[in-house]
Amino acid sequence: MTAHPRNDRMLTVEALREEISTGNIDTVMLAFTDMQGRLQGKFIHAQFFVDSVLGHGTEGCNYLLTVDVDMNTLDGYALTSWESGYGDMEFLLDLDTIRRVENLPGTVMIQCDLALMDGTPVSVSPRSILKAQISKAADLGYIALAGTELEFVLFQTSFEDAWNQDYRNLVPANQYNVDYSILGSALVEPTLREIRRVMYAAGLDVESAKGECNLGQHEIAFKYADVLTTADNHAVYKTMAKDIVRARGGSITFMAKPNQREGNSCHIHMSLRGTDGELVFWDKESGTRTALYDHFIAGVLATMKDFTLFYAPNINSYKRFALGSFAPTAIAWGNDNRTCAVRLVGHGSGARMENRLPGGDVNPYLAVAAMLAGGLYGIENKLELEPELLGNAYRSDAPLVPSTMQEARDALAASSTARAALGDDVVDHYVHYADLEIAAYNAAVTDWELRRGFERL
Repeated sequence: MTAHPRNDRMLTVEALREEISTGNIDTVMLAFTDMQGRLQGKFIHAQFFVDSVLGHGTEGCNYLLTVDVDMNTLDGYALTSWESGYGDMEFLLDLDTIRRVENLPGTVMIQCDLALMDGTPVSVSPRSILKAQISKAADLGYIALAGTELEFVLFQTSFEDAWNQDYRNLVPANQYNVDYSILGSALVEPTLREIRRVMYAAGLDVESAKGECNLGQHEIAFKYADVLTTADNHAVYKTMAKDIVRARGGSITFMAKPNQREGNSCHIHMSLRGTDGELVFWDKESGTRTALYDHFIAGVLATMKDFTLFYAPNINSYKRFALGSFAPTAIAWGNDNRTCAVRLVGHGSGARMENRLPGGDVNPYLAVAAMLAGGLYGIENKLELEPELLGNAYRSDAPLVPSTMQEARDALAASSTARAALGDDVVDHYVHYADLEIAAYNAAVTDWELRRGFERL
Protein backbone atom coordinates (compact mmCIF):
# COMPACT_ATOMS: atom_id res chain seq x y z
CA MET A 1 0.00 0.00 0.00
CA THR A 2 1.73 3.13 -1.25
CA ALA A 3 1.09 6.76 -0.39
CA HIS A 4 2.62 9.83 -1.95
CA PRO A 5 2.71 12.42 0.84
CA ARG A 6 2.37 16.02 -0.30
CA ASN A 7 5.57 17.01 1.52
CA ASP A 8 8.12 15.58 3.93
CA ARG A 9 6.14 16.68 7.01
CA MET A 10 3.35 14.27 6.10
CA LEU A 11 3.65 10.53 6.62
CA THR A 12 3.86 7.54 4.32
CA VAL A 13 1.97 4.38 5.28
CA GLU A 14 5.27 2.76 6.21
CA ALA A 15 6.22 5.71 8.44
CA LEU A 16 2.79 5.60 10.07
CA ARG A 17 3.15 1.90 10.82
CA GLU A 18 6.54 2.58 12.42
CA GLU A 19 5.19 5.47 14.52
CA ILE A 20 2.36 3.24 15.74
CA SER A 21 4.66 0.31 16.53
CA THR A 22 6.90 2.53 18.68
CA GLY A 23 3.92 4.05 20.50
CA ASN A 24 4.46 7.57 19.19
CA ILE A 25 1.06 7.45 17.49
CA ASP A 26 -1.87 5.86 19.33
CA THR A 27 -4.86 7.47 17.57
CA VAL A 28 -5.82 7.77 13.90
CA MET A 29 -8.52 10.29 13.05
CA LEU A 30 -10.47 9.57 9.85
CA ALA A 31 -12.25 12.68 8.58
CA PHE A 32 -14.35 13.80 5.64
CA THR A 33 -15.85 17.22 4.94
CA ASP A 34 -19.63 17.58 5.17
CA MET A 35 -21.99 20.02 3.42
CA GLN A 36 -21.24 22.76 5.96
CA GLY A 37 -17.48 22.41 5.46
CA ARG A 38 -16.94 20.67 8.81
CA LEU A 39 -14.68 17.68 9.40
CA GLN A 40 -16.70 14.65 10.50
CA GLY A 41 -15.48 11.14 11.24
CA LYS A 42 -13.95 8.85 13.84
CA PHE A 43 -11.02 8.56 16.24
CA ILE A 44 -9.64 5.04 15.89
CA HIS A 45 -7.19 3.23 18.13
CA ALA A 46 -3.96 3.05 16.17
CA GLN A 47 -3.35 -0.69 16.41
CA PHE A 48 -6.93 -1.45 15.43
CA PHE A 49 -6.45 0.88 12.50
CA VAL A 50 -3.41 -1.10 11.31
CA ASP A 51 -5.06 -4.48 11.87
CA SER A 52 -8.57 -3.83 10.59
CA VAL A 53 -9.03 -0.45 8.87
CA LEU A 54 -5.92 0.30 6.83
CA GLY A 55 -6.58 -2.46 4.32
CA HIS A 56 -10.36 -2.35 4.35
CA GLY A 57 -11.60 1.13 5.24
CA THR A 58 -14.51 1.82 7.55
CA GLU A 59 -18.10 3.06 7.38
CA GLY A 60 -20.34 5.81 8.69
CA CYS A 61 -24.01 6.70 8.41
CA ASN A 62 -25.02 8.27 5.11
CA TYR A 63 -27.24 10.82 6.85
CA LEU A 64 -24.05 12.82 7.55
CA LEU A 65 -24.50 14.49 4.15
CA THR A 66 -28.17 15.32 4.75
CA VAL A 67 -28.16 17.06 8.14
CA ASP A 68 -28.25 20.71 9.16
CA VAL A 69 -25.69 22.42 11.37
CA ASP A 70 -27.49 21.03 14.46
CA MET A 71 -27.14 17.47 13.07
CA ASN A 72 -30.89 17.10 12.63
CA THR A 73 -31.84 14.42 10.09
CA LEU A 74 -33.95 16.14 7.44
CA ASP A 75 -36.37 14.79 4.85
CA GLY A 76 -36.42 15.35 1.12
CA TYR A 77 -32.90 14.36 0.06
CA ALA A 78 -32.48 11.76 -2.68
CA LEU A 79 -29.33 10.38 -1.04
CA THR A 80 -30.99 8.97 2.05
CA SER A 81 -34.19 8.97 4.07
CA TRP A 82 -36.14 7.19 6.78
CA GLU A 83 -37.77 5.15 4.02
CA SER A 84 -34.41 3.88 2.80
CA GLY A 85 -33.32 3.12 6.36
CA TYR A 86 -30.39 5.53 6.74
CA GLY A 87 -27.73 3.06 5.72
CA ASP A 88 -23.95 3.35 5.72
CA MET A 89 -21.40 4.77 3.33
CA GLU A 90 -17.73 3.87 3.01
CA PHE A 91 -14.85 6.06 4.12
CA LEU A 92 -12.18 5.69 1.43
CA LEU A 93 -8.80 6.61 2.89
CA ASP A 94 -6.73 9.11 0.92
CA LEU A 95 -3.31 7.91 2.00
CA ASP A 96 -1.64 10.99 0.51
CA THR A 97 -3.11 12.99 3.42
CA ILE A 98 -1.60 11.34 6.51
CA ARG A 99 -0.76 14.33 8.69
CA ARG A 100 0.29 14.92 12.29
CA VAL A 101 -2.21 16.66 14.59
CA GLU A 102 0.11 18.14 17.20
CA ASN A 103 -2.64 19.86 19.16
CA LEU A 104 -3.95 16.35 19.95
CA PRO A 105 -1.13 14.21 21.40
CA GLY A 106 -0.29 10.97 19.62
CA THR A 107 -2.72 11.64 16.80
CA VAL A 108 -2.63 11.66 13.01
CA MET A 109 -5.43 12.52 10.59
CA ILE A 110 -6.32 10.93 7.27
CA GLN A 111 -8.87 12.60 5.01
CA CYS A 112 -11.39 10.48 3.18
CA ASP A 113 -13.57 10.28 0.12
CA LEU A 114 -17.03 8.81 0.41
CA ALA A 115 -18.65 5.94 -1.50
CA LEU A 116 -21.92 4.05 -1.35
CA MET A 117 -21.67 0.50 -0.07
CA ASP A 118 -21.47 -0.79 -3.65
CA GLY A 119 -18.37 1.33 -4.21
CA THR A 120 -20.07 4.09 -6.21
CA PRO A 121 -18.68 7.52 -5.27
CA VAL A 122 -21.09 9.78 -3.37
CA SER A 123 -21.48 12.42 -6.06
CA VAL A 124 -22.89 15.09 -3.72
CA SER A 125 -19.95 14.88 -1.32
CA PRO A 126 -18.05 18.20 -1.46
CA ARG A 127 -14.72 16.46 -2.11
CA SER A 128 -16.29 14.42 -4.92
CA ILE A 129 -17.72 17.57 -6.50
CA LEU A 130 -14.29 19.21 -6.55
CA LYS A 131 -12.55 16.09 -7.84
CA ALA A 132 -15.02 15.94 -10.74
CA GLN A 133 -13.98 19.46 -11.80
CA ILE A 134 -10.29 18.58 -11.38
CA SER A 135 -10.84 15.63 -13.72
CA LYS A 136 -12.62 17.84 -16.25
CA ALA A 137 -9.76 20.35 -16.18
CA ALA A 138 -7.26 17.53 -16.72
CA ASP A 139 -9.25 16.30 -19.73
CA LEU A 140 -8.89 19.80 -21.19
CA GLY A 141 -5.15 19.79 -20.48
CA TYR A 142 -5.01 21.91 -17.32
CA ILE A 143 -4.29 21.72 -13.62
CA ALA A 144 -5.82 24.28 -11.28
CA LEU A 145 -3.97 26.04 -8.47
CA ALA A 146 -5.65 27.97 -5.68
CA GLY A 147 -5.13 29.69 -2.35
CA THR A 148 -7.78 30.63 0.20
CA GLU A 149 -7.37 33.70 2.44
CA LEU A 150 -9.45 32.92 5.50
CA GLU A 151 -10.22 35.62 8.08
CA PHE A 152 -11.46 35.03 11.63
CA VAL A 153 -12.31 36.92 14.81
CA LEU A 154 -10.69 35.95 18.11
CA PHE A 155 -12.37 36.42 21.50
CA GLN A 156 -11.10 36.11 25.05
CA THR A 157 -14.50 34.64 25.96
CA SER A 158 -14.54 30.82 25.84
CA PHE A 159 -16.82 28.89 23.49
CA GLU A 160 -18.80 27.60 26.48
CA ASP A 161 -19.27 31.04 28.03
CA ALA A 162 -20.18 32.50 24.65
CA TRP A 163 -22.90 29.85 24.28
CA ASN A 164 -24.22 30.46 27.79
CA GLN A 165 -24.22 34.24 27.20
CA ASP A 166 -26.22 33.82 23.97
CA TYR A 167 -23.17 35.30 22.23
CA ARG A 168 -23.70 38.71 23.85
CA ASN A 169 -20.99 40.87 25.41
CA LEU A 170 -18.11 38.79 24.10
CA VAL A 171 -14.65 40.22 24.79
CA PRO A 172 -12.63 40.58 21.55
CA ALA A 173 -8.94 39.76 21.59
CA ASN A 174 -8.20 43.31 20.39
CA GLN A 175 -10.13 46.37 21.49
CA TYR A 176 -9.58 48.41 18.32
CA ASN A 177 -8.87 48.07 14.58
CA VAL A 178 -5.49 46.30 14.22
CA ASP A 179 -5.29 46.12 10.42
CA TYR A 180 -1.58 45.45 9.69
CA SER A 181 -0.73 46.58 13.25
CA ILE A 182 2.40 44.91 14.61
CA LEU A 183 1.38 45.91 18.13
CA GLY A 184 -2.13 44.51 17.65
CA SER A 185 -0.86 41.25 16.20
CA ALA A 186 1.78 40.90 18.93
CA LEU A 187 -0.97 41.02 21.55
CA VAL A 188 -2.40 37.74 20.24
CA GLU A 189 0.84 36.34 18.79
CA PRO A 190 1.02 33.44 21.29
CA THR A 191 -2.22 32.09 19.79
CA LEU A 192 -1.32 32.94 16.19
CA ARG A 193 2.13 31.38 16.61
CA GLU A 194 0.67 28.15 17.99
CA ILE A 195 -1.76 27.91 15.08
CA ARG A 196 1.06 28.49 12.58
CA ARG A 197 3.31 25.95 14.31
CA VAL A 198 0.67 23.21 14.41
CA MET A 199 -0.41 23.87 10.83
CA TYR A 200 3.17 23.62 9.56
CA ALA A 201 3.62 20.30 11.36
CA ALA A 202 0.38 19.12 9.73
CA GLY A 203 1.86 19.71 6.28
CA LEU A 204 0.53 23.18 5.49
CA ASP A 205 2.96 25.73 4.05
CA VAL A 206 2.47 28.78 6.27
CA GLU A 207 3.15 32.24 4.87
CA SER A 208 2.19 34.93 7.38
CA ALA A 209 -0.28 36.38 9.87
CA LYS A 210 -1.71 39.91 9.97
CA GLY A 211 -4.33 41.94 11.75
CA GLU A 212 -7.61 42.91 10.10
CA CYS A 213 -10.28 45.57 10.66
CA ASN A 214 -12.87 44.06 13.00
CA LEU A 215 -12.05 43.95 16.71
CA GLY A 216 -9.94 40.83 17.27
CA GLN A 217 -9.91 40.00 13.56
CA HIS A 218 -6.85 38.37 11.97
CA GLU A 219 -5.80 36.32 8.97
CA ILE A 220 -3.22 33.57 8.59
CA ALA A 221 -2.15 32.96 4.98
CA PHE A 222 -0.91 29.72 3.45
CA LYS A 223 0.95 29.11 0.19
CA TYR A 224 -1.14 28.25 -2.87
CA ALA A 225 -1.25 24.63 -4.06
CA ASP A 226 -3.26 22.43 -6.35
CA VAL A 227 -6.96 22.94 -5.65
CA LEU A 228 -7.55 19.64 -3.83
CA THR A 229 -4.61 20.19 -1.48
CA THR A 230 -5.80 23.74 -0.80
CA ALA A 231 -9.35 22.60 0.03
CA ASP A 232 -8.08 19.76 2.23
CA ASN A 233 -5.73 22.12 4.07
CA HIS A 234 -8.46 24.74 4.51
CA ALA A 235 -10.77 22.25 6.23
CA VAL A 236 -7.97 20.98 8.47
CA TYR A 237 -6.85 24.50 9.41
CA LYS A 238 -10.34 25.66 10.33
CA THR A 239 -10.93 22.66 12.61
CA MET A 240 -7.51 22.71 14.27
CA ALA A 241 -7.61 26.48 14.84
CA LYS A 242 -10.88 26.15 16.74
CA ASP A 243 -9.42 23.42 18.94
CA ILE A 244 -6.20 25.35 19.58
CA VAL A 245 -8.09 28.51 20.59
CA ARG A 246 -10.54 26.50 22.73
CA ALA A 247 -7.63 24.89 24.61
CA ARG A 248 -6.29 28.39 25.41
CA GLY A 249 -9.62 29.41 26.95
CA GLY A 250 -10.84 31.61 24.10
CA SER A 251 -13.05 31.30 21.05
CA ILE A 252 -12.77 31.97 17.34
CA THR A 253 -15.40 32.48 14.67
CA PHE A 254 -15.26 32.23 10.90
CA MET A 255 -18.84 33.46 10.45
CA ALA A 256 -19.24 35.70 7.42
CA LYS A 257 -20.82 38.47 9.53
CA PRO A 258 -20.39 37.82 13.27
CA ASN A 259 -21.42 41.36 14.31
CA GLN A 260 -22.19 44.78 12.88
CA ARG A 261 -18.56 45.52 12.03
CA GLU A 262 -16.49 44.09 9.16
CA GLY A 263 -17.24 40.53 8.10
CA ASN A 264 -14.87 37.60 7.67
CA SER A 265 -13.90 37.06 4.04
CA CYS A 266 -12.33 34.08 2.31
CA HIS A 267 -10.89 35.44 -0.91
CA ILE A 268 -10.03 32.62 -3.32
CA HIS A 269 -7.09 33.06 -5.69
CA MET A 270 -6.99 30.74 -8.71
CA SER A 271 -4.96 30.13 -11.85
CA LEU A 272 -4.48 27.35 -14.38
CA ARG A 273 -1.31 25.71 -15.63
CA GLY A 274 -0.77 23.17 -18.35
CA THR A 275 -0.52 19.59 -17.13
CA ASP A 276 3.26 19.79 -17.53
CA GLY A 277 3.37 23.06 -15.55
CA GLU A 278 3.60 25.58 -18.39
CA LEU A 279 1.98 29.02 -18.11
CA VAL A 280 -1.40 29.30 -19.83
CA PHE A 281 -2.70 32.53 -18.25
CA TRP A 282 0.23 34.74 -19.32
CA ASP A 283 2.03 35.44 -22.57
CA LYS A 284 5.70 36.00 -21.74
CA GLU A 285 6.56 37.64 -25.05
CA SER A 286 3.85 40.30 -24.95
CA GLY A 287 3.73 40.54 -21.15
CA THR A 288 -0.06 40.34 -21.17
CA ARG A 289 -2.92 38.03 -20.27
CA THR A 290 -3.69 35.22 -22.70
CA ALA A 291 -7.05 34.81 -24.42
CA LEU A 292 -7.55 31.65 -22.37
CA TYR A 293 -7.18 33.63 -19.13
CA ASP A 294 -9.78 36.13 -20.35
CA HIS A 295 -12.18 33.30 -21.22
CA PHE A 296 -11.67 31.86 -17.73
CA ILE A 297 -12.42 35.20 -16.04
CA ALA A 298 -15.46 35.69 -18.26
CA GLY A 299 -16.75 32.25 -17.25
CA VAL A 300 -16.40 32.94 -13.54
CA LEU A 301 -18.29 36.22 -13.97
CA ALA A 302 -20.98 34.66 -16.18
CA THR A 303 -21.71 31.94 -13.61
CA MET A 304 -21.24 34.01 -10.46
CA LYS A 305 -24.92 34.63 -9.80
CA ASP A 306 -25.88 31.01 -10.51
CA PHE A 307 -23.06 29.71 -8.27
CA THR A 308 -23.47 32.24 -5.43
CA LEU A 309 -25.00 29.60 -3.14
CA PHE A 310 -21.65 27.78 -3.21
CA TYR A 311 -19.77 31.01 -2.42
CA ALA A 312 -22.28 32.20 0.21
CA PRO A 313 -23.83 29.03 1.71
CA ASN A 314 -25.61 30.42 4.79
CA ILE A 315 -28.29 32.96 5.68
CA ASN A 316 -25.64 35.02 7.47
CA SER A 317 -23.38 35.05 4.40
CA TYR A 318 -25.51 37.67 2.65
CA LYS A 319 -25.27 40.19 5.48
CA ARG A 320 -21.60 40.64 4.58
CA PHE A 321 -22.42 42.11 1.15
CA ALA A 322 -22.70 45.83 1.86
CA LEU A 323 -21.67 49.07 0.16
CA GLY A 324 -18.15 50.19 1.01
CA SER A 325 -17.45 47.10 3.08
CA PHE A 326 -14.68 45.50 0.96
CA ALA A 327 -17.18 42.68 0.39
CA PRO A 328 -18.44 42.88 -3.19
CA THR A 329 -21.92 43.80 -4.34
CA ALA A 330 -21.17 44.12 -8.08
CA ILE A 331 -20.42 41.25 -10.47
CA ALA A 332 -17.53 42.90 -12.29
CA TRP A 333 -13.77 42.64 -12.69
CA GLY A 334 -10.92 45.09 -12.31
CA ASN A 335 -7.15 45.19 -12.18
CA ASP A 336 -6.17 45.38 -8.50
CA ASN A 337 -9.61 46.85 -7.72
CA ARG A 338 -10.93 45.67 -4.36
CA THR A 339 -14.42 47.04 -5.02
CA CYS A 340 -15.06 44.37 -7.69
CA ALA A 341 -16.14 40.76 -7.15
CA VAL A 342 -13.18 39.64 -9.29
CA ARG A 343 -9.80 41.30 -8.83
CA LEU A 344 -6.87 40.52 -11.12
CA VAL A 345 -3.43 40.51 -9.53
CA GLY A 346 0.10 39.49 -10.42
CA HIS A 347 1.87 38.88 -13.69
CA GLY A 348 3.89 36.11 -15.28
CA SER A 349 3.79 32.97 -13.15
CA GLY A 350 2.00 34.98 -10.45
CA ALA A 351 -0.92 36.04 -12.65
CA ARG A 352 -4.14 34.98 -10.98
CA MET A 353 -7.70 36.04 -10.32
CA GLU A 354 -9.10 36.72 -6.88
CA ASN A 355 -12.74 35.89 -6.19
CA ARG A 356 -13.78 38.23 -3.37
CA LEU A 357 -17.33 36.89 -2.99
CA PRO A 358 -16.80 34.01 -0.50
CA GLY A 359 -16.88 34.61 3.25
CA GLY A 360 -15.16 32.79 6.11
CA ASP A 361 -18.11 30.40 6.42
CA VAL A 362 -17.55 28.94 2.95
CA ASN A 363 -17.13 25.24 2.24
CA PRO A 364 -13.78 25.31 0.39
CA TYR A 365 -14.51 22.31 -1.82
CA LEU A 366 -17.81 23.71 -3.06
CA ALA A 367 -16.53 27.25 -3.61
CA VAL A 368 -13.35 26.15 -5.41
CA ALA A 369 -15.32 23.63 -7.49
CA ALA A 370 -17.83 26.29 -8.51
CA MET A 371 -15.09 28.76 -9.43
CA LEU A 372 -13.22 26.16 -11.46
CA ALA A 373 -16.43 25.00 -13.16
CA GLY A 374 -17.25 28.58 -14.09
CA GLY A 375 -13.81 29.22 -15.52
CA LEU A 376 -13.83 26.01 -17.56
CA TYR A 377 -17.28 26.95 -18.87
CA GLY A 378 -15.79 30.21 -20.10
CA ILE A 379 -12.90 28.40 -21.80
CA GLU A 380 -15.08 25.79 -23.47
CA ASN A 381 -17.45 28.43 -24.80
CA LYS A 382 -14.75 31.01 -25.56
CA LEU A 383 -16.67 33.66 -23.67
CA GLU A 384 -15.61 37.21 -24.39
CA LEU A 385 -14.42 39.17 -21.37
CA GLU A 386 -16.41 42.33 -20.73
CA PRO A 387 -14.51 45.62 -20.35
CA GLU A 388 -12.72 46.25 -17.07
CA LEU A 389 -14.66 48.23 -14.48
CA LEU A 390 -12.72 51.34 -13.55
CA GLY A 391 -13.39 53.21 -10.31
CA ASN A 392 -15.86 52.36 -7.57
CA ALA A 393 -17.85 49.23 -8.40
CA TYR A 394 -20.24 49.92 -5.50
CA ARG A 395 -21.52 52.95 -7.44
CA SER A 396 -21.54 51.29 -10.85
CA ASP A 397 -24.40 49.89 -12.92
CA ALA A 398 -22.85 46.39 -12.96
CA PRO A 399 -25.12 43.39 -12.20
CA LEU A 400 -25.53 42.78 -8.49
CA VAL A 401 -24.57 39.80 -6.37
CA PRO A 402 -27.66 38.02 -4.96
CA SER A 403 -28.59 39.77 -1.72
CA THR A 404 -30.42 36.87 -0.03
CA MET A 405 -30.08 33.11 0.17
CA GLN A 406 -33.50 32.80 -1.48
CA GLU A 407 -32.30 34.72 -4.52
CA ALA A 408 -29.15 32.60 -4.75
CA ARG A 409 -31.16 29.41 -4.30
CA ASP A 410 -33.52 30.35 -7.12
CA ALA A 411 -30.63 31.22 -9.45
CA LEU A 412 -28.95 27.85 -8.85
CA ALA A 413 -32.19 25.87 -9.18
CA ALA A 414 -32.97 27.45 -12.56
CA SER A 415 -29.43 27.30 -13.94
CA SER A 416 -28.96 25.01 -16.93
CA THR A 417 -25.27 25.95 -16.83
CA ALA A 418 -24.91 24.70 -13.27
CA ARG A 419 -26.77 21.49 -14.06
CA ALA A 420 -24.55 20.82 -17.07
CA ALA A 421 -21.35 21.58 -15.16
CA LEU A 422 -22.12 19.93 -11.82
CA GLY A 423 -24.97 17.50 -12.48
CA ASP A 424 -28.65 17.51 -11.59
CA ASP A 425 -28.04 15.44 -8.47
CA VAL A 426 -25.57 17.99 -7.08
CA VAL A 427 -27.75 20.99 -7.89
CA ASP A 428 -30.90 19.38 -6.47
CA HIS A 429 -29.09 18.30 -3.28
CA TYR A 430 -27.79 21.78 -2.48
CA VAL A 431 -30.98 23.55 -3.55
CA HIS A 432 -32.80 21.36 -1.04
CA TYR A 433 -30.18 22.25 1.57
CA ALA A 434 -30.96 25.93 0.91
CA ASP A 435 -34.72 25.30 1.12
CA LEU A 436 -34.32 23.76 4.56
CA GLU A 437 -32.06 26.55 5.82
CA ILE A 438 -34.44 29.24 4.56
CA ALA A 439 -37.43 27.49 6.15
CA ALA A 440 -35.60 27.16 9.48
CA TYR A 441 -34.61 30.84 9.43
CA ASN A 442 -38.10 32.01 8.49
CA ALA A 443 -39.54 30.04 11.41
CA ALA A 444 -37.11 31.49 13.97
CA VAL A 445 -38.06 34.34 16.34
CA THR A 446 -34.99 36.57 16.54
CA ASP A 447 -33.66 39.00 19.15
CA TRP A 448 -34.26 41.79 16.63
CA GLU A 449 -37.98 40.98 16.53
CA LEU A 450 -38.27 40.75 20.31
CA ARG A 451 -36.49 44.05 20.90
CA ARG A 452 -38.69 45.88 18.41
CA GLY A 453 -41.98 44.21 19.18
CA PHE A 454 -42.24 42.73 22.69
CA GLU A 455 -43.39 45.91 24.41
CA ARG A 456 -43.91 48.50 21.71
CA LEU A 457 -46.02 46.69 19.14
